Parts: sequence; C-alpha cells; structure tokens
Amino acid sequence: MKPICIEGVVGHGRQLGRKLGFPTANLPVGANAQAEDGVYASEAEVGGVRYRAMSNLGSNPSVGGSKRRLETHLFGFEGSLYGQHLRVHLLQKIRDERCFDSVEELRAQIEKDKEHILKLL
Repeated sequence: MKPICIEGVVGHGRQLGRKLGFPTANLPVGANAQAEDGVYASEAEVGGVRYRAMSNLGSNPSVGGSKRRLETHLFGFEGSLYGQHLRVHLLQKIRDERCFDSVEELRAQIEKDKEHILKLL
C-alpha cells in the first residue's frame, strides 16, 4: 500500500478515545478520502515533529458514530492538539472497522491493535 496522507486542523470529538485510555486527534474527512475505512499503522506530524501512531478511519459504529472521520492516537505525545494542523500518513491497514458488542470489547481490541502496530513501526 502506498502511504496516504490526510491532513487538517484538529477538532473536538466526543472524547471517547480519552475515556478508553487512547486520546485521539480528530480530523474530518469526506467520502472522497482515498483510503478504505479501517484501522491503520500510521505516522502523525505536528509542529515539525513526527510520531508513531495508530489511526481509525470510519464512522465509529461501536459508539453510535455516523460522520466519517480520522481519529489518530499519537504514541508518546503529551498535550493538546486542538486547533493545530496535523498531517497523518496511513502506512498499513491492519484491520477493517467493525462494530463491537461492548466498550470493554472495543478497548481490548484497541490494546491488541496498539501492540500489533508498535511491532510494525
């Protein structure tokens, strides 16, 4: 897969990632984004610094989401990204987005995704 770059200004989400232990930077994306929905190993760049990251592109069906967005968790980042320009490079899709039966099941899968992605990057 050729890396796909999505960039924009970080906006406010519902802060569900933070409650799950994985705060995310949210970027709106339209239907024309050139990537399939799913979970990706990624890199994120903000303020000239690159971070290893994991990203979810889609509508968050497990938590009642409907708008397509890119949510990215930056490994090792501390602080707030609201209002900052973020560039995310989707490097490798690791799984499709899917609906989980519970928040606990979703959290457990995100932890597995993190472990898998850290081995890849």
